[in-house]
Amino acid sequence: MVWFRDWGLTQTIIAFLFCAVYALFIFRIVRISRRLNTPFHTVFYKLIIRTAFFALLLVAFLGPSYGDSKREIKSIGKDIMICVDLSKSMDAFDIQPTRLEKVKYEMKRVVEAFSSDRIGVVIFSSEAFMQCPLTYDQNALNLFIETMNSSLVPSSGTDFAPPLRMALSKLNDQEGPSTQQKSKIIILISDGEDFGDQTNDIVKEIEDKNIKLFTLGVGTEKGGQINTGRGYKTDAQGNTVVSKLNTAELKSLASKTNGQYFEINEERNDVSRMINTISQIEGELRDARQVDVSANRYYYFLLAALVLFVLDLLIDVKTVTI
Repeated sequence: MVWFRDWGLTQTIIAFLFCAVYALFIFRIVRISRRLNTPFHTVFYKLIIRTAFFALLLVAFLGPSYGDSKREIKSIGKDIMICVDLSKSMDAFDIQPTRLEKVKYEMKRVVEAFSSDRIGVVIFSSEAFMQCPLTYDQNALNLFIETMNSSLVPSSGTDFAPPLRMALSKLNDQEGPSTQQKSKIIILISDGEDFGDQTNDIVKEIEDKNIKLFTLGVGTEKGGQINTGRGYKTDAQGNTVVSKLNTAELKSLASKTNGQYFEINEERNDVSRMINTISQIEGELRDARQVDVSANRYYYFLLAALVLFVLDLLIDVKTVTI
């Protein structure tokens, strides 16, 4: 038998008070009976009933559990690699406060929604870097997300191929009891400006591996200026650069892998819809084991205590007989 609660100081104090108060009560009855020269043995009938009632209440409070049974516990989850564009265009503020700050906020929602799944983060511009490997640790993920900024990667344009290749490599490197590719997912977050020339090749590999690629476009079609901290970014001719959301490229990538395209703009936020869509994907069975479980049987003792309480009310015993 195991107990839901341990015997502690509170239970000890209650038991001591019960014994002390009832001992004083019996002492008083015995003293009065001797003075009156009358029998007092009937007081012990009530003592037995009330002691049993009090003991049953304590046992019920401690929560006794017994009765062995077997139950299968399954661990099911997905592997999700999130590729985040940290090129300078993500500092545009057509999405308030900036595209990147909005992405960081929404990524924390994604982490919270998939707490039972492993999530990894890849950051990129023209090159890709592993920000956080696949992990269940939400605190670590949120810490890495909070520290993301555009200065962590080179500022020489955007190329989707390196992050997608790294994400695919990390997903395929994972060892486990099975290799269900349908439980492996890549989320690409960007404003859609891709200047690479190998993206189609890596997308073909993702498609061949039957891994779904979901894309999340961040920005607006009218675009936004990029704050450099010392003014707005300009081109070689001195014109102010306006970064616009390129939806066509992101939609194309998603459709090629049977994924979906989602968007965040000034009027639309598809993150909740993206979370719901990914949640419907079947996870992979990672572990299954048999465990012994026992049920809390406190109600048996509580019912017995209730019966004794009613019995105590119904039985009228004279403590001093004259």
